[in-house]
Amino acid sequence: MNDETDGAGYSAANTGLLLVDPYNDFLSEGGKLWPRTAPVAEQVGLLGHMREVLSATRACGIRTLFVPHRRTAPGDYAHWRHLSSSQQATARAQLFAVGSWGGEFHPDFRPVEGEPVVHEHWSASGFANTDLDLLLKQYGISRIVLIGMRVNTCIDTTARFGQELGYHVTLVKGAIGGFGPEELEATFEVNAPTYAHAIVTVDEFVAALPGKPA
Repeated sequence: MNDETDGAGYSAANTGLLLVDPYNDFLSEGGKLWPRTAPVAEQVGLLGHMREVLSATRACGIRTLFVPHRRTAPGDYAHWRHLSSSQQATARAQLFAVGSWGGEFHPDFRPVEGEPVVHEHWSASGFANTDLDLLLKQYGISRIVLIGMRVNTCIDTTARFGQELGYHVTLVKGAIGGFGPEELEATFEVNAPTYAHAIVTVDEFVAALPGKPA
């Protein structure tokens, strides 16, 4: 990490952790998408790493914002003119369905008092048609750190959109999951180096937090 991206810049005053789509359907055994998530999750230690990052940021006062995908309800997307393939699949499978266990957050990744849940995003960007940008500005956050799901869709798009809006963007490898190693490679090796200010491991990120040894 260079001077612009070093850990001295992460503080409770200017940094927000964006925890993207921590749904049971993605992250829990029995979830509709867990069979596709599990191989990478087990390979990179996803759940343990997400817990580690969340615990470390909470401990030093960095605010967490939960950035959830739309919880699907019957009739969603009906008569839409331009559904993406992901939206079509979401509608067919009723992913993250309203009122369902799969549409609840994983028990280890639920907000505590003072941690806002951003308006749900309909496609891949946590910024598009939500209040994320407003909340970050109101909290004085200029640096965003992303963990969660899914690497080449909501993580990649939210991070890129954040950079376009002027935020300093960090991706934490090992705390971001996907459906295959090729998805991780597409983001971390091809896409993110063009927009992210820092791509770090969990150990590197935690060590860079206030009060942690360099």
